[in-house]
Amino acid sequence: MATSEVNIFCRQMSGIESDKGYSYDDVSRIAKSLLDRVKSRPHIGIICGSGLGGLADVLENKEEISYSEIEGFPVSTVPGHAGRLVFGLLGGQQVVLMQGRAHLYEGYDVHKIILPVRVMKLMGVRILFVTNAAGGINQDFKVGDIMIIKDHFNMPGFAAVNPLVGPNDDRFGPRFPPASQCYSLRLREILRKHAEKLGMNSFMQEGVYCFLGGPSFETVTECRFLKVAGVDATGMSTVPEVLVANHCGMEVCGISLITNSCVMEYDSKQVANHEEVLETGEKRAKDMQKLIGAVVADLS
Repeated sequence: MATSEVNIFCRQMSGIESDKGYSYDDVSRIAKSLLDRVKSRPHIGIICGSGLGGLADVLENKEEISYSEIEGFPVSTVPGHAGRLVFGLLGGQQVVLMQGRAHLYEGYDVHKIILPVRVMKLMGVRILFVTNAAGGINQDFKVGDIMIIKDHFNMPGFAAVNPLVGPNDDRFGPRFPPASQCYSLRLREILRKHAEKLGMNSFMQEGVYCFLGGPSFETVTECRFLKVAGVDATGMSTVPEVLVANHCGMEVCGISLITNSCVMEYDSKQVANHEEVLETGEKRAKDMQKLIGAVVADLS
């Protein structure tokens, strides 16, 4: 990491160990400051995972703001995450796109990670698309497959690593939100419809995503456990953002790009690595762009 990036990271990290999230008034102020800087009034949000930030390239009338210029925003330190908020038009719809995200393994508190989602909500975003790069647990999945997320397994949540821990402000959402319908059936059906129209059925999947903290890739035993638990793909992001989006009443669509196959055999010489993740993301980027663009255009 360059010295300037380290300095930004340290400023963003200061005090977050005791921080249990920004207040409703804080988030409102940040949202208003962003809307004051741009002409766009987005109602659709898109979070881009590792290697998938190229979707910003197809936006029209783009307006960009670096995370480092936004109060409270966590600055991504991972290759493949540019760290910009991009406003513009996609398929005729006004959208705001997160070109990269922050993760628990970077040292951020979970309450810091979800700040952008609440800011998007108070900017007027009603529908959220969340994308990620994931490892395939399901042995029928191939590298390059696109998985529509139908449910998730929040492994850190078993130890109360949940962005909704702490005092609840009813203006954001209820104290005990149901999580059984986090991923919109309506949006999943629209996604499948357009995948078929675009001739993508051969590499489209649907399944359960598991969130693990990282940054280590999974052990063989962990992968085998997840398979038994009904998990199809695993990654190091997405679930905190989805929980908060669901909490505040946003309609959510989750999409995983299977960028590597998880190692399931103890004597395997296969090794997971981030370079493979970025390479697969680059190869499948245009398909992801076409698919998300078609779905967004259908939401008019």
